[in-house]
Amino acid sequence: MAPAKLLLVDDDESVLTGLGAVLEAHEFKVTTASSVMEALQHIASESFDVLLSDLHMPGDGDGLIVAGAMRHANPKAVTLLLSANPDMTKASAAMLRHVDDIVTKPVKFDSIVQAIRQRLARENPLPHSLTIEPAATVLERESASVTQAWLQAMKETGGLTAAPMTEEEQCDYLPDAIDEIVYRLRYPQRLGLMTLFSMAALQHGVRRRRQGLGATVLVEEARALQVALFQAVQHNLDLIGVGQLSGTLMVIADEVNAQLLQSLSGYENEKPVGFPQDNRPALKREKDAGETSRGPGPVEFAVKAPETSIFVRKYMSSRLSS
Repeated sequence: MAPAKLLLVDDDESVLTGLGAVLEAHEFKVTTASSVMEALQHIASESFDVLLSDLHMPGDGDGLIVAGAMRHANPKAVTLLLSANPDMTKASAAMLRHVDDIVTKPVKFDSIVQAIRQRLARENPLPHSLTIEPAATVLERESASVTQAWLQAMKETGGLTAAPMTEEEQCDYLPDAIDEIVYRLRYPQRLGLMTLFSMAALQHGVRRRRQGLGATVLVEEARALQVALFQAVQHNLDLIGVGQLSGTLMVIADEVNAQLLQSLSGYENEKPVGFPQDNRPALKREKDAGETSRGPGPVEFAVKAPETSIFVRKYMSSRLSS
């Protein structure tokens, strides 16, 4: 009988080394990962019989993300999470779906090996039930939480405090912005082409200009929206599934960027019309004015708005250098 393949995930190198050696001594074929991203890469490229992952991981994501990914990629795998907080363990055990158990740190090696073997020995284990939903459906349902996360992020940056607005006025553009992202997810377009025109984004830029806010606010708003959407995806990864993950994130980033460029275009084109300064002597101006009144119509002068892409690059460069 081939040894069971086990994925061990922990940011603590001593745990990976010590526990990994114990598991290998008990004839498990162990693969280790020190981060969520590394674990997801292993799950996407290999099959496993067991997942043993730390619940609390630094950086982006945590053990729940890893457990959700394993649940979709290997439905019959034994899934155990490690936690150093006993209270958190009890609370989480009641909430987590399809996780076999949560083990309290420090780990007792003999106990955890026994727990894994008991679960592997079950005859014909039933696969964890899967309920995959389209990412568009999930984000549409999460629009309220995305809005709240966006408001909180904008409060922290203070970008909207320069203009007196209610919370409803601050986020009045978000329903349209989220609807357009959901549409992009349901009806895919080629990335980077900006094939869909957004009147809502254009009007949002105009509105922010009229409210007296700086153009950098538009960039902060777009960033806050993208982060809020990414967080919604992360919190619902068990419903969206790993298979949709990369495509969903790319569409979100592409559409948020497209909306930002159109908002900046609306903002810049809301500039008032400019006229060249007239330095001619007064008598010369009066004489020319009389001739002009009998001649062709007045000449119009307009200030050409800079390209929004150039504006974005300059803004981001200034942010990185500061």
